[in-house]
Amino acid sequence: MQLTTSRPKVHRAWIIAGAAFFALLAAAGFRAAPGVLIDPLHEEFGWSRATIASAVSVNLVLYGLFAPFAAALMERFGMRRVAATALVVVAIGAGGTVFMSESWQLILCWGVLVGVGTGSMAMSFAATVAARWFVRSRGTVTGILTAAGATGQLIFLPIVAKLAISEGWRTASLVIAIAALAVVPLVLLAIRDHPADLGIGPYGVDEPAEVPERRTGTAKRALSVLFSAARTRTFWLLAVGFAICGATTNGLVSTHFVPAAHDHGMPQTTAAGLLALVGIFDVVGTIASGWLTDRVDPRILLGVYYALRGISLALLPQLLSDSVEMSTWAFIIFYGLDWVATVPPTVALCVRQFGEAGPIVFGWVFASHQLGAAIAAFGAGVIRDHFGDYAVAWYIAAGLAILGSLASISIRRPNTSVAIGVS
Repeated sequence: MQLTTSRPKVHRAWIIAGAAFFALLAAAGFRAAPGVLIDPLHEEFGWSRATIASAVSVNLVLYGLFAPFAAALMERFGMRRVAATALVVVAIGAGGTVFMSESWQLILCWGVLVGVGTGSMAMSFAATVAARWFVRSRGTVTGILTAAGATGQLIFLPIVAKLAISEGWRTASLVIAIAALAVVPLVLLAIRDHPADLGIGPYGVDEPAEVPERRTGTAKRALSVLFSAARTRTFWLLAVGFAICGATTNGLVSTHFVPAAHDHGMPQTTAAGLLALVGIFDVVGTIASGWLTDRVDPRILLGVYYALRGISLALLPQLLSDSVEMSTWAFIIFYGLDWVATVPPTVALCVRQFGEAGPIVFGWVFASHQLGAAIAAFGAGVIRDHFGDYAVAWYIAAGLAILGSLASISIRRPNTSVAIGVS
């Protein structure tokens, strides 16, 4: 008699999440470049750091502002089409920089194209995948997908830094463009828009999901959600906290840590390696944050995360030097664990408070994140040009992080989901 053993079947949701992880990782590649390309661009073209940082600011603003519209586009055209198109746009922007000779071309390629491309599939993409395909372990999956950005930084940042020095920044940009294009077939083959497309339910639900209504009027949908959400106190507290999150991560540290360390005599490749290590610990911290979000009040988590970030930023000016000391390692580990740990609890609060409109609401909250990042990226460049160092920028960021902690703790506990923007 032949014995057969049945193996537990992997739910399709995990395959979708895996493909989304690699897509987000590829999109993060070019976003890892600004910090290590500021000095090479300054040396070749003579552009001021404030001018280069303005292109970063445009990138960050569009990255955020396009997120809610991207979430609505995913409702209209599906995640697969939007993500694949976004990767192609990122590749065009990255590859286009090799032909530039004027600063406006930097803003067009680096700012507009890459900003729109990455904004079309970053945090809103992660939130949509988690909301549609997962009921159980939603916070954990959000943490894993959020960590994709840090993993992309971990992989690409040392490569970009080394290529920029040995082969030139153009080669580094082309490598990122090729990496973005390479993921497009994976997105088209592996990702499906909704569990109902396969006649199954999301992970954690046994019954098949209902076929979702295909919405039209993408811009109207995104704006109606914004107008409804903006009437709530929770939305504004989340937006303020996340704007501060963006200012203290993407805007300041991601963009200016390498040149700031270089100001203290640290080699660029060493500083880029340290920033990549932030990505390592960010993966651990963000996944752990997702696990905690499934078990702990997200408001408390946000309050703790922002407070710890403020303390670490206040200490940073005393820690930078021409070599890597134990205190530097302590900052990298501590700050890395806290880098984007804020995302899973923020997504959870958006979904709990605003129901099916949660991913679009998060898109608008994320827009505030990028607005804060853009202001910080430009402002830190101005501070560096004016004062000759970044110390004032670090101290301002530390104070803002404490404000973000207070705003998060002030969010009221949601009792029921608010149905908004359904028209």
